[in-house]
Amino acid sequence: MEHLTQETFKAKIYDYEKDNEWKFKGELPSIIDFYADWCGPCRIVAPILEELAEEYKGKIDIFKVNTENEQELAAAFGIKSIPSLLFIPKENKPQMAMGALPKESFVKAINDILLPN
Repeated sequence: MEHLTQETFKAKIYDYEKDNEWKFKGELPSIIDFYADWCGPCRIVAPILEELAEEYKGKIDIFKVNTENEQELAAAFGIKSIPSLLFIPKENKPQMAMGALPKESFVKAINDILLPN
């Protein structure tokens, strides 16, 4: 799983400074985990995301953003509580979920939002 900085986020996901409208730059639908090292619920979510990254390899990308290191990026998305998870489908607008979700909720969101048939 790749950790994004403000610069790599703008290059790979969305250049929020340049584009007024949402314009996803990624190749695959993505999940972005906004987290911090000190956050207990974030540590619960981390291994679930590792499993999902393996299970959905080649179908979705999963990225992490450390909100302590990337405060401006977190502010741009109005992140007030962590973990916050941004689900980004290929075509539609992204959707934000908050809190430590169980694996089943991630799988449902992946199937409903990111990989609808």
